[in-house]
Amino acid sequence: MSILECRGSLPVSRAVELMGVSRSGYYRWLHTRNMIQPTESDLLITEEIQRIALDYPRYGYRRAWVELGNRGFIVSRKKVYMLMRQYNLLCVRRRYRVCTTDSNHDKPVYENLAGGMRVSGINQLWVADITYIQLSREFVYLAVVIDVYSRRCVGWQLSHSIDTRLTLGALHNALETRRTELGGLVHHSDQGVQYASKEYVECLLEHGIRVSMSRRGNPYDNAFAESFMKTLKYEEVYLNEYETFKDAMENIERFIDEVYNQKRLHSSIGYQSPIEYEKTLNTNIVP
Repeated sequence: MSILECRGSLPVSRAVELMGVSRSGYYRWLHTRNMIQPTESDLLITEEIQRIALDYPRYGYRRAWVELGNRGFIVSRKKVYMLMRQYNLLCVRRRYRVCTTDSNHDKPVYENLAGGMRVSGINQLWVADITYIQLSREFVYLAVVIDVYSRRCVGWQLSHSIDTRLTLGALHNALETRRTELGGLVHHSDQGVQYASKEYVECLLEHGIRVSMSRRGNPYDNAFAESFMKTLKYEEVYLNEYETFKDAMENIERFIDEVYNQKRLHSSIGYQSPIEYEKTLNTNIVP
């Protein structure tokens, strides 16, 4: 007679004692037994989780759980976590460090206006940042502009050079995306020379946009932009090896425009994509 057959008539502690095995050893065996004999429902859910992992390689179990619900699967979040852990589908995070800010310049530096803002709609606070992308033989640079309220990347530019043309390209892209009056909008960035340059500041002021900058050496002042860059690196850049500038451009364009803005679920906006969320705001912004 096995310990399983004894359950109900004997306490587990007594059964393992009679069988001469440890209680912890029995539970380890039981856990392994359950893992190698999944139910038909578990198999169907796991297959769908694997499809989600292929579509979104860096989704954690929370976003996978929401996506499962969107696809018609009714399952608990705890169950999703257990299945993803069992089949090694949980993300492994990588550390990285990026330094693209040159704040040693003689350009004017502006007050941090973003720190005390209570953002209640789109086009109230944009944040901007720069990161580098490694190709096989060189580095290229990406500048982005994010609308904090909807988390949408409204503008971006990829370039071989890390200069004012890079950041202006992203800003012009953002202005073209919104095509609306922007009076009262705050644009927040670090104190890098690209954002403090005369050309960049003049472009902001011409559109009635107020200039805001992080405190020197304090990346937490620009946390929303840092968060976007982290997502971009983990969910796109680290999963690919770009050979050429064209490779990087095509893949990053697809990720930002098709995945991040239109499909990726954001917990801060109710597990919706930025464009999907903007559709609920009754604005005149066209996706």
